[in-house]
Amino acid sequence: MDLKIAVLTFERNTAAANKVAAHLNGDVVLYEKGIFKNIFSKYDVVVALFATGIAVREIAPYLGSKWDDPALVVVDSGLNFAIPVLGGHHGGNETVRRLSELGVTPVITTATEVHQKPSVEGIADKLGCVVKNKKSTIVVNSSLLDSNVDVLEISGAKIVVVDEDVSVLVKRKDGKTLPVDQSDELDKKNRGFA
Repeated sequence: MDLKIAVLTFERNTAAANKVAAHLNGDVVLYEKGIFKNIFSKYDVVVALFATGIAVREIAPYLGSKWDDPALVVVDSGLNFAIPVLGGHHGGNETVRRLSELGVTPVITTATEVHQKPSVEGIADKLGCVVKNKKSTIVVNSSLLDSNVDVLEISGAKIVVVDEDVSVLVKRKDGKTLPVDQSDELDKKNRGFA
């Protein structure tokens, strides 16, 4: 997954931020009041190199959905711990794993990851697919925690009717992965509507 990453920090922590940004191939952005409004739509992942409380209070007014918001990873200024606060399945967990290469301890709380189970989003990414019925991932990810869930591949001209608790993944024609929030636009384009 190719992620556009901002490393947000206070000026006093720029040395640590530069180290993190260099490792993640991200941009260093200096904190100022209201900065999340400016960067929320520009990045896939925001690494906040400061206290969790500051990050949570600052992002609250801009939160929409897990499919639209960037992942938020909080890292303490001593580079001891990295916590994906938002978007674990959407780049946050991957980012903290990459930060562990710097000696930072990842604190992953996503249930599927904690229990070493796959997630719908992870399966879709590995298969080069996009999730079409996003709400279904809540039920299916929960089911993946309790048992094996079949992944069925159907090809050719078919009509498929599914319940709301079935995640539908659509293969990308080029085989590349795509951020899930871009899937609807790609679908419209492929069908000649855009």
